[in-house]
Amino acid sequence: MRITVHGAAGAMGRRVIALVAATEDMELAGATDRPGHPDLGRDAGTLAAVDALGVPISEALATDCDVVVDFSAPEATLRCARRCMESGTPLVIGTTGLSDAQREEIERQVAASIPVLMAPNMSVGVNLLFSLAEGAARALPEGYDVEVIEAHHRRKKDAPSGTAEELVRRLREVPGRGQGTVRHGRQGAVGPRPPAEIGVHAIRGGDIVGEHTVMFAGEGERIELTHRASSRDVFARGALEAAKFLAGQEAGFYTMQDVLA
Repeated sequence: MRITVHGAAGAMGRRVIALVAATEDMELAGATDRPGHPDLGRDAGTLAAVDALGVPISEALATDCDVVVDFSAPEATLRCARRCMESGTPLVIGTTGLSDAQREEIERQVAASIPVLMAPNMSVGVNLLFSLAEGAARALPEGYDVEVIEAHHRRKKDAPSGTAEELVRRLREVPGRGQGTVRHGRQGAVGPRPPAEIGVHAIRGGDIVGEHTVMFAGEGERIELTHRASSRDVFARGALEAAKFLAGQEAGFYTMQDVLA
């Protein structure tokens, strides 16, 4: 399987390249990053701390491949999606922070022409957390307050994380949980906590790879569901599993739940 990595010079792009190089049935077809990036022209393999692969980091997206894997930035992702639609190349998107309009274009227009898989988090464990949190919200009676706490490294640009937003979305779909507001942090005299409110809190610091906790706090007890990633490789492996899945699919919009199923 020939893979092109878009956002190749970023932290996630490098890990995807390294795992492609270490996988017998995969080959790096291309490595792309933004115009003016200081690593343009460097060998993608050496940039990812593996042997040279003979594939330089380029501005031009190589769509002569089986799947494009994207870990870039929202505007760059949208341009990548449009280019993949033109060439008929399947696309895996791990970029977070897309606007509603950007997501809608990808889901309704791009995915009508090519297979697209988009997920806020490619980790198998996090996708299990989605299901566990939703199950807990259904099982617990009223009176349990819900808080979502996420932590990432100091370089992360969007907040809250896409994973936290997906957790909130799933929780709000549970009957009885969707009537309240979503409050991002608290400061000042905010008054008593409304019963149906979902609190969301973003922590940024150091080199935290990614942590997500869903807390259900009741009278006299609380339940916490937590996922902690200690390596970006869990996300890179998930992206490559998504690429394997997507290569044989018809045009449409897919998620990691489809891969795990």
